[in-house]
Amino acid sequence: MQLDLNLLTALDALLEEGSVAGAAARLHVTAPAMSRSLGRIRHVTGDQILVRTGRTMTPTPYALAVRAQVHELLHQVHGVLAPSRALDLTTLERTFTLRWHDSLVAVSGPALLTAVRGQAPGVRLRFVAESSVDTPELRRGEVDLEANASRPSAPDIRAEKVGEARLVILVRQGHPLTRAETLTAQAYAAAEHITVSRRGNLSNALDDALARLGLTRRVVATVPTEAAALAFARDSGLVVTLPETATRSAVTDLGLAALPLPFELPAAPVYLSWHQRYETDNAHTWLRGLARDALTLSGTP
Repeated sequence: MQLDLNLLTALDALLEEGSVAGAAARLHVTAPAMSRSLGRIRHVTGDQILVRTGRTMTPTPYALAVRAQVHELLHQVHGVLAPSRALDLTTLERTFTLRWHDSLVAVSGPALLTAVRGQAPGVRLRFVAESSVDTPELRRGEVDLEANASRPSAPDIRAEKVGEARLVILVRQGHPLTRAETLTAQAYAAAEHITVSRRGNLSNALDDALARLGLTRRVVATVPTEAAALAFARDSGLVVTLPETATRSAVTDLGLAALPLPFELPAAPVYLSWHQRYETDNAHTWLRGLARDALTLSGTP
């Protein structure tokens, strides 16, 4: 049996007003139209709903029994079809899963968490590591927000460029590159390098830029995280080239030296990505705004 939800609205009005004329005026329809709706309700329920007693109409025992239920059902339907746009951060309880590049977690994660806890103490952030392969968690709703250098191509994924990351060279104190009066691209390429890649790639955009200069660098190792690469740079003569924002604490904490790249290379973009299902989700929109601010305050743009 196919049900018309308009009958639920009509039934609620009839039970509240106790008359066809009153219900018609309440819903801004004609009395004949409301009479037809009452006829359909009687047919569906098998009950008279309202019966005439003199000049008034009296609800049947069935109508009295379901009046509160009908009103509550109508309220629930309105909540589903026209959800409230209000967002009460003080009572919001939700766990957001964020898959961010590890450098962005280290640099911008603390600022984001501080902002979230200050506005919505019931919200928790769940940072998960990036995978070495493309994964569909964002499309399946298992990840709420991604942040990395990749702009997704899937039509159902929304993305916003929120900043850029300039690359710098990290080496241990006293490394030959630090003693050069002027660091050249040739000297940079001739050094031994370590790269960061979750997929184990030994080359990246740096090698493409060097190739345009007729140069090739020697990559002797690759590791999956920037923390590991920084440890290699500290304990050996290897050179690692990373986003500047991710290296600020390493210069102080690990005693490394930061040097500018001796050739032109466009800054790496930083994108926030999310599935279109969250486009109008107020809580998700709020989180995206805080994430954007945290990345900006951390100096990625």
